[in-house]
Amino acid sequence: MIDFSRRNSLKTIGLAAGVTYLNPMSFIPAKNKKMKDKLGVALVGLGYYSTDLLAPALQMTNHCYLAGIVTGTPEKEKIWMDKYGIPEKNVYNYTNFDTIKDNPDIDVVYVVLPPSMHREYVERAAAAKKEVWCEKPMAVTAEECQSMIDACQSNGVSLAIGYRCQHEPNTLEYQRIVKKGLLGSVNRVECAAGYRENRTNHWKQKREMGGGVIYDMGVYSIQGARLGSDLEPIAVKSAKIWTERPEIYQNGLGEIVEAELEFPDGVTAWIKTSFAENINFLNIHCEKGDIEIAPFQAYAGIKGKSPLGEINFPYEVPWQQANQMDQDALSIMNNQPMKVPGEEGKRDIRIVEAILESAEIGKRVVI
Repeated sequence: MIDFSRRNSLKTIGLAAGVTYLNPMSFIPAKNKKMKDKLGVALVGLGYYSTDLLAPALQMTNHCYLAGIVTGTPEKEKIWMDKYGIPEKNVYNYTNFDTIKDNPDIDVVYVVLPPSMHREYVERAAAAKKEVWCEKPMAVTAEECQSMIDACQSNGVSLAIGYRCQHEPNTLEYQRIVKKGLLGSVNRVECAAGYRENRTNHWKQKREMGGGVIYDMGVYSIQGARLGSDLEPIAVKSAKIWTERPEIYQNGLGEIVEAELEFPDGVTAWIKTSFAENINFLNIHCEKGDIEIAPFQAYAGIKGKSPLGEINFPYEVPWQQANQMDQDALSIMNNQPMKVPGEEGKRDIRIVEAILESAEIGKRVVI
């Protein structure tokens, strides 16, 4: 396993997986930005993901650190200040959030809120001239995604979406095999992502907050189909949305979703996502054999196999999140494009919209 006490641990596993890292000694600051050794990150929203994964990961990063928080729960403020040594001047709520523009300690705002709130806080962060990281799913509609992209562009700041797996070495390895055609061309992909969600009154069960499985877990299956084929879908051939617990997932809100995607050159993909069962695999059927990844999107333990051998670059939680944030920080510091920009998040939400439309009308929908 990875030794997180080593300063170079993130770089070490990346090199093992053939990942290209930037030289930290040759940082080039973004235009009109003061050079820093580390970027200060403010987490917006202190739910499970921030509390259990992002905050601990920021204690392991080499190129960014936890500088501030934004919360609507006053009792959390002192807990976080004491635990992470956050000064009071770097603590914000949703009312005074816009004054973050005057705080030189904060370089990046990481939006970790329910999807229905992403657009507002990404746009407010951009208006404050802060670099922006936004958790997946990017937003509820492709129109919202474009508005977020436009806001960041017009304010001269970067926007990255928190697709941790796109920074992850096992994912990069199966992508390498597909991109280089080492097993010939891809014929079909099958991908499933889900878990048994037992909460009943969370944002994931509320349509108005961006709930439903297709947004939360469905984007993983979509990503698996896209990255596994190295193609972009041209249509949703068919889709089905249902629930096994209508008392929880009400008025047509999807607990389980299946869809058949069409890609160029006759390539197809079957995807499934579920809040009813634990499923986590990616099968890529190539001319010369299959790539099998299971699990394909866990926080740790991602591994697989193909006729070329085992795919297994191990690490411990929350290395994935630390690696993602370090790579995004380096992109900012070197004034280079983000690996997973807003356009990537918008692409997936457009596919989500097509799946929802296909399920509603019972017909093929062109993307």
